[in-house]
Parts: sequence; C-alpha cells; structure tokens
Amino acid sequence: MKIGELAERTGASRRLLRYYEEQQLISPGRSDNGYREYAEFHVGRVMQIKGLLDAGLPTRIIRQILPCLAQPRSIYFDGLTPEMVAILEREHDHLTQRIDCLTRNRDSIADYLETVRRMQAADDAIGHVNGDVTGDAVDQVTGDAIDHAADRAA
Repeated sequence: MKIGELAERTGASRRLLRYYEEQQLISPGRSDNGYREYAEFHVGRVMQIKGLLDAGLPTRIIRQILPCLAQPRSIYFDGLTPEMVAILEREHDHLTQRIDCLTRNRDSIADYLETVRRMQAADDAIGHVNGDVTGDAVDQVTGDAIDHAADRAA
C-alpha cells in the first residue's frame, strides 16, 4: 500500500509516517519508481507506535522496545539501561493510574445512565397514569443519581 492509504487507515499524517521512518520506527519497502510501499503489518505497527507515544514514551525508547512487541514470548533487550527500566516503570504506573481513573469514570457514567433510564421509565409510567410527571418524582430520581455518582467518584 502507498503512504496515503496507510495514513488513512491509521489516522497518522503522511508527514508523521515519514517521521516514523526517519526515526527508524518503520521501514517501508520501495517500488521501482521509488515510492514507499507499506505492508499490512505496518498498520498495526503504526497503531502501536501511536499508542506508545500517547503513553509518553520517547521515540528512542520505542525504537528499542518495538522488536520485543512483535514477539512477546522472546523478549530480549540489547543494552538495557537503568534509565530505560525507570522510564518503563514510570509509564507502567502512569498507565495504571489512567486505567483506574477511566474505570471510575466509566462506572460513574454507567450508574448515571442506569438512574436516567429508571427516571425515564418512571416518567413514562407516571405520564401514562397521570398524563403528566410531577416535579417531586423527577427531583427524587435526579437527586438519587447525583448522590450515587458522587459516592462512586469518592
């Protein structure tokens, strides 16, 4: 595939893909006319690189660990430094904290959605019985949702 297709499939700009090549993170083949030719595996590789960059790893560290990510059962680092270990430990801790925060946010949103759905069901039921929803019923369900979300966040 050409650089434009890889850019489209990964959401990375052509310029960024050329930068990845310059940083020796990807190595496309070349066609007879000199155009870059990318294989299907480059899609996954670019997505890995983007994820590692988003996690805060510098390209020099990514370049060193990419070979290990292709074959996780045969991890070997040539020239492993204490700096690299420290960076990876910090990034692992940072990702764990982000996952914990995202999990709490997801759970709070799920609780809120559950309450909103109950409120809608109550609204429908009350509306069918009375032809209108009382403000007290809505206030009670909304207050419960806010209290429950606050409890989850704490």
